[in-house]
Amino acid sequence: MKETIAFRLGVVTLSDKGSKGQRVDESGPIVQKMLAAIGHVSHILILPDDIDTIVNVLTDWSDQEQLNLIVTTGGTGLTPRDVTPQATLQVIDYEVPGMAEVMRMESLKKTPHAMMSRAVVGVRKQTMIINLPGSPKAARENLEAVLPALPHALAKLAGDPSDCA
Repeated sequence: MKETIAFRLGVVTLSDKGSKGQRVDESGPIVQKMLAAIGHVSHILILPDDIDTIVNVLTDWSDQEQLNLIVTTGGTGLTPRDVTPQATLQVIDYEVPGMAEVMRMESLKKTPHAMMSRAVVGVRKQTMIINLPGSPKAARENLEAVLPALPHALAKLAGDPSDCA
């Protein structure tokens, strides 16, 4: 029987207003609930849209906390304060473009605005980092698109030597 890996997960909501208590975070709790199907969400934060702060948290959660997966929600659009993809690109070792492409492809079925998403999916050491949009509906739809592949991807990052066939 194949051993199940207990994945350690983190969720970061990026929102200037949310970090100041001026807006209720709706996306973070949705993401947390969905991720409970694949592991334990042990780290939860709401941060302002500040590139240095985001870089520091992603680096710490990857390197020190050794989470298997960090999911961000928010900051993937086109406004000047949307810096989540830039922060993610600063910390990852390599991208996993297929996952970001699938998220955009699925979103495009619902809205043409999906093509403006700059969401990135990548890996730092053995931690996968996924950027989701900030809207609750879009965060849910994007995570639904990649969720079926996550247990296998995270097991591979954790060192699972079995064949992928």
